[in-house]
Amino acid sequence: MAGSLNKVMIIGNLGADPEMKYTAEGKAMTTFRVAVSRNVGAMDDRREETEWFSIVTWDKLAEQCAEHLLKGRKVYVEGRLQTRQWDGQDGQRHYKTEIVGNTVLFLDRAPQAARAGVAYGDHDAADHGAVPIDPNDLPFE
Repeated sequence: MAGSLNKVMIIGNLGADPEMKYTAEGKAMTTFRVAVSRNVGAMDDRREETEWFSIVTWDKLAEQCAEHLLKGRKVYVEGRLQTRQWDGQDGQRHYKTEIVGNTVLFLDRAPQAARAGVAYGDHDAADHGAVPIDPNDLPFE
């Protein structure tokens, strides 16, 4: 019996401030984009390539991301890939693949503006997947 797995883990920097909305049912949803860079090529022809990922978070985690994340922050995001489709006003079918995040770890210190209000890394945040972490504590390089 073969199982299935849909799991994504990325580390990168936010390309813009997150956007939070509420659904008609009152569920919080926050979206943001993360840039992940890597070096490719031989030593004499080394260059950096950047891949952009769209992230969506829900409920308490969405609220925490909207409150604490800012453009440029370094984050670790864990979740699953999801592809949505819709028909545009132009009659064309459109597709968007995004990461539905269930864990977001803040890998750098919160800027002063983001620390105002709620204590950064408080117990409540830890219960919902959003906690600061030292990048040296990650189990991989």
